[in-house]
Amino acid sequence: MKTLLLFTGILLMLSCNSPLEDSYTAMTTEVETTLPDPEHPGKALMEKNCYACHNAATAHEDRIAPPMIAVKKHYISEDTSKEEFTEAILNWTKEPSEDKAKMYGAVKRFGVMPYQSFPEETIRQISEYLYDYDIEEPEWFAE
Repeated sequence: MKTLLLFTGILLMLSCNSPLEDSYTAMTTEVETTLPDPEHPGKALMEKNCYACHNAATAHEDRIAPPMIAVKKHYISEDTSKEEFTEAILNWTKEPSEDKAKMYGAVKRFGVMPYQSFPEETIRQISEYLYDYDIEEPEWFAE
């Protein structure tokens, strides 16, 4: 038994005696920035055409529609391409209906979004901005 303890102790001391690295290499990863772009035309179009109902600054109890961040989260998954996202938003805005809804809770709470006549290019620019950039979130949204 003494031999086993002595052998274990020697192994422990030898394993702790490894030299320290003199230098470490920093690991870097490329991170795609998605900060809001104040120059992107989709941002201004979204604020002008969508924020009357979908504004993140509106209090939770005063909302008449979900905030745009909720729309983004419901329409984009890990494997959603920008083209798929844009087509889904176009499909919804051209003819909103309960059958096409992806946000069942929002339809239950607010009803189906009323049809609005937006030019297709406007929806495409808004969709591109939504897909590529971070947008404002209400404080309660992350909860």
